[in-house]
Amino acid sequence: MLPWCPHTPHQSLIPLVALCVLLPSHPRRQDVANKVDDLGFMAENDTVVTEFILMAFQLSAGLQMSLFFVFLVLYFVTVGGNLGMIVLIQRDLRLQTPMYFFLRHLSFLDICYSSVIVPQLLETLGTRKMAITYERCATQFFFFTLCASTECFLLAVMAYDRYMAVCNPLFYATAMTPQTCLGLVAGAYAGAMVNAVIRTGCTFSISFCKSNHVDFFFCDLPPLLKLACSETKPRERVIYLLAFLVIMTSISVILISYFFIIHAILKIRTAGGKAKTFSTCVSHMTAVALFFGTLIFIYLKGNMGTSLGEDKIVSVFYTVVIPMLNPMIYSLRNKEVKEALKKTLNRIKVSQVQ
Repeated sequence: MLPWCPHTPHQSLIPLVALCVLLPSHPRRQDVANKVDDLGFMAENDTVVTEFILMAFQLSAGLQMSLFFVFLVLYFVTVGGNLGMIVLIQRDLRLQTPMYFFLRHLSFLDICYSSVIVPQLLETLGTRKMAITYERCATQFFFFTLCASTECFLLAVMAYDRYMAVCNPLFYATAMTPQTCLGLVAGAYAGAMVNAVIRTGCTFSISFCKSNHVDFFFCDLPPLLKLACSETKPRERVIYLLAFLVIMTSISVILISYFFIIHAILKIRTAGGKAKTFSTCVSHMTAVALFFGTLIFIYLKGNMGTSLGEDKIVSVFYTVVIPMLNPMIYSLRNKEVKEALKKTLNRIKVSQVQ
């Protein structure tokens, strides 16, 4: 295994989480009202928030219901497509390879990723119930971070798998054993858990008292920071440092892997051989470009002056649209998946006839 193969830290989480909790969080007095608000929080010298109000999309009732049905359809397509991919990979013997093992976990993550966000959005749009408890908000924030971080690491692992398949085909079977694949996936989940615990601890140790109206459709970092009445800069530095490390570590593994892959492809003499080898990586490259492109815009954009309205559009894309597109990306451009799908559909037709 190469020295830059993705791995996860094993150091204790307690000091880092404690650091966020112990950082100064005294509310700025000029931002604190000396009364009990009717929306579920009170503020005097300290602030206790019991719920947040998700403002989502401020549209007319008719447009809200239209959006409800659009997101409902997208959610069913997402769950159905990814669940279908998992079942297809599980049942077809030709797909019992490391690449499809990782793809099965990617499909599982996309279901979880979408399920953390979309049901809450559907509830807000369909019932106009915008309140979410403090605990539920923190839980959503944690699992959203866990899924997003795991997907970052998993896409890096998939790039490493493509590197081994293209650059070291003779050693691929011995290097990418089931135990190795399982260890890489477990490492991706473990690294994501580290990030999710610290990030959630840092975010929800902040004092909120400016308002409990979250101008977003789920509990995400940028809109929550706008509600803070305590000093957030130390925690923001920890949170954005972690985001930078997760994203840049994953991207570095991906870029190094594809550097060697492209170098190996250029050595192939025939145009057909180059095209065939490169085609095994196109689906993964497309998924990487979509996912990391939107993450970088949201979390590493710095002070570019983007509004929450723009963030909402981008967030819809990577929380709703990308999980729906991934099964299509990997099935439409993958000959083995298409053949397995045709075989499964033919079996269903034969069973119906009988």
